[in-house]
Amino acid sequence: MTVKTIDDLIADGVEGRHVLVRADLNVPLKDGDITDPGRIDASVPTLRRLIDAGARVIVTAHLGRPKGEVNPEFSLAPVAEALAERLDQWVPLAQDVTGEDAHERANGLNDGDILLLENVRFDARETSKDEAERQAFATELAALTGDNGAFVSDGFGVVHRRQASVYDVAALLPHYAGGLVQSELEVLKTVSENPAQPYVVVLGGSKVSDKLGVIEALAPKVDTLIIGGGMCFTFLAAQGHSVGTSLLQEDMIDTCRDLLSRFGDVISLPTDVVVAPEFAADAPASTVAADAIPDGQMGLDIGPDSVAAFAGTLGAAKTVFWNGPMGVFEFPTFADGTRGVAEAIISATGAGAFSVVGGGDSAAAVRTLGLDEDGFSHISTGGGASLEFLEGKELPGITVLEN
Repeated sequence: MTVKTIDDLIADGVEGRHVLVRADLNVPLKDGDITDPGRIDASVPTLRRLIDAGARVIVTAHLGRPKGEVNPEFSLAPVAEALAERLDQWVPLAQDVTGEDAHERANGLNDGDILLLENVRFDARETSKDEAERQAFATELAALTGDNGAFVSDGFGVVHRRQASVYDVAALLPHYAGGLVQSELEVLKTVSENPAQPYVVVLGGSKVSDKLGVIEALAPKVDTLIIGGGMCFTFLAAQGHSVGTSLLQEDMIDTCRDLLSRFGDVISLPTDVVVAPEFAADAPASTVAADAIPDGQMGLDIGPDSVAAFAGTLGAAKTVFWNGPMGVFEFPTFADGTRGVAEAIISATGAGAFSVVGGGDSAAAVRTLGLDEDGFSHISTGGGASLEFLEGKELPGITVLEN
């Protein structure tokens, strides 16, 4: 099975054709301002190629979870402005998704113009479980491209979703993988199919249940599986340690105990943690042994000894995959663990390791902490999609592109 790419589309001739691009522009906002434009930046190369080739580009994307209703809080207006700055041309925003304004603007596009449709999730059919509803909405999206349209899938962060603008529309139009999707798949195949050894995976984040599938899939393949973040406390509890008021998934303790019994030779847990009496940026912090967390204290970061030990492991790695922060990096007091591990990965990369940041909060942490993005081999735009790929799950938005 093969997937046609944007190279094939441009070779076939794209000048004057309407091209519907599914991008991932789901960026975080604070008071209406974009706090991390990483996904916008990642979408630009594919859009630029199509514009330069003379396509009439129509971009569809989502922002947040408006739950199928029009909500100005989730308008893509700030995204349109950011895209315009990066593309150095006007990016009008349609006032609807497939309505009258979208059609008028799409019909009025000239070669090399671009149009951004309003938040695709303002229409409940986008995420509907009813296939007929999704297909009806996809038909409306495809109609915006006229008689000679094409579809480019470039939103890697949503390819694990069976949604109208990701999956169903691809069945209605000649379909192609965008440059971002191509590069993401190539990178993830490298770390899943043929990683150079030693192979170290770093997993953080809050819940073991979110990462269980990837732990099961990767533990037999890796040399070391480092676990930090909130999820480490359920593992510590599985070892019989008290974790105070730290985040704990009690229903996952037996699962963690089983994982430790099977993969204890590769799983590496923190030996010390930074604790505080409450979840707050100004909470008084102290460092304690991971097996001696006091009652009434919650772990909010891994400690310096853990950072040093993990850095030593990472220093010998030839392949690194990282998904999930080591602590509450949004609070400066509890950011040192994430920063230390990230800097160790950067150092390993500089020494020749192939490193992948698996999107989501890890990518946000890199930017929030002011770390050098070029210090990593690849920063993924799709946290959930990256994990599901590594778990070996089918990604509907990719399989539908196969010819």
